Amino acid sequence: MPKKILNLTDLQIRTAKPGETKYDGKGLELIVDANGNRRWILRYRRSDGRRNMVGLGSYPDVSASAARIEAEEIRQKLRQEIDPVEYKKSEKLKQKTAIRGAFKVIAEEWYTHKAKGWAKETARKAREILDDSLFPKLAKKPIAEISSADIKPVLLEIHERAPRLAVKARQYCNQIIGYAIQAGLREDGRELSLKGALPDSTKGHYAAITKSNDLPELLKAIKGIDSIYSKVALLVCLYTASRPGVVAGMRWNELDLENKEWHIPASRMKSSNDHITPLPDQLIPMLKELQGLTGESPFVFPGFRDPINRHIHRDSLSKVLRENGLRNVTVTHGFRATFRTVARERLRIAPDILEAQLAHAKKGEVQSAYDRTQFLTERHHLVQQWTDYIEALGNNEIVVPLFRKAN
Repeated sequence: MPKKILNLTDLQIRTAKPGETKYDGKGLELIVDANGNRRWILRYRRSDGRRNMVGLGSYPDVSASAARIEAEEIRQKLRQEIDPVEYKKSEKLKQKTAIRGAFKVIAEEWYTHKAKGWAKETARKAREILDDSLFPKLAKKPIAEISSADIKPVLLEIHERAPRLAVKARQYCNQIIGYAIQAGLREDGRELSLKGALPDSTKGHYAAITKSNDLPELLKAIKGIDSIYSKVALLVCLYTASRPGVVAGMRWNELDLENKEWHIPASRMKSSNDHITPLPDQLIPMLKELQGLTGESPFVFPGFRDPINRHIHRDSLSKVLRENGLRNVTVTHGFRATFRTVARERLRIAPDILEAQLAHAKKGEVQSAYDRTQFLTERHHLVQQWTDYIEALGNNEIVVPLFRKAN
C-alpha cells in the first residue's frame, strides 16, 4: 500500500529549508524557494490526462487550513471537469471587465487611440457613428460577453438608413473587439463573426442624378418636404454641392449672409483646409427665416432632442429623400456628382472651377499648396448660375446652357 501522507504541521512549514518541497497530501505541496519564501501549489491531472498545477498563494498569507479548503474546492471543480487554471483566468477576466468592461468604455479607449492618427474629418465621422449608431444599443453591453448576434441587428438598422455607414460601423465593431482582446478584457480568439451580416450592396458610386431632365422631379420632391430644416438643408446641398455632413453641421457664425458666403473652418473639412462657398440669392431669405426659428442654437439645422449641442444628422437627409420617393434615385452625397456632371456638360463650367467648389484635394505638392478659396469670384457666379439653371428647369423655363463670364 502507498504510504499515507499526513498533513503538514505549522512547525514543519516554518522550519522547511530553502529548496525543499513539503507534501501535504492529495497533490497539495509547499514549495520553499532559494530565498526562503513559501508558497502553496496544487498538482492535478487534467481531463485529457495531462498534468498541471495551480498556485494557491503564499504562506503565511494563506494558512495551511485555508490552502486545504481551496484545494478541496478545486478538486470538486475537477470532478465537474472544470479546469482550475482556466477557471481562475475566467474569474480574473470577469473582475477586470466588471470595472472596465462596458462596450462604450472600451470603444472610447479605442477611439482615443485611433484618433491620434486620423484626419479630423475621419475622427468626426467615427465619433458620429459611435454616438448616433452604436452607443444607443450597445453602450452597456459587457465587452467580454458581447456577441455577433448582439451587434448584427444594430448593423441592419443602420443599413436601412445608410448602407455605407453600416459597413463602416461593422469595421469599427471588429476593431473595438480586437482592441479589447489585446487589452486582456476578452478571451483570445473570441472575435466577432460579422462577415455576411449585411445585405450585399452594389459597389460603385453614390446613387445620383446625372441627367438634367431628372432635375425638375428632384427639385419638386425637395420643395414638397414639410420640415423647413430638412428642406433648406437639402437645397444647400443641391445648390452649393457641399458635403452633406458639412451642411448638417452648418453654424450661424460661419455665415456671412450680407456677402452671400459660407466660411467653413478647416476642422470641418475633409481636406483640413478652410473653405469658402458662395451662397445663391435663393438661399438667403430661407436662411434668414431659419434664424428666427433656431433660437439660441448655434446650429442652422439644430437637432430635435438637443438643439443647443447637437445638429441634424447627415444620414437623416438621405432618409428624407428616400421617404419622398427618391430611394435608389439619389442620396445627398450624390448631389455633388450631379453638380460635377451636369454643370460641366450643360453649363460648360471649367473643371478647375468645379473642383474648387467641390473642395476636392489638389493633386501634387504644388497644387495642394494653393489657397482653397481660389476662383472665389468665378464660383460666386457658378453657384448662382447653377441654382438659376435648376430653378429654371423646375419652372419649365427655357434655359440657355452657356457659360456667361462674370462682370
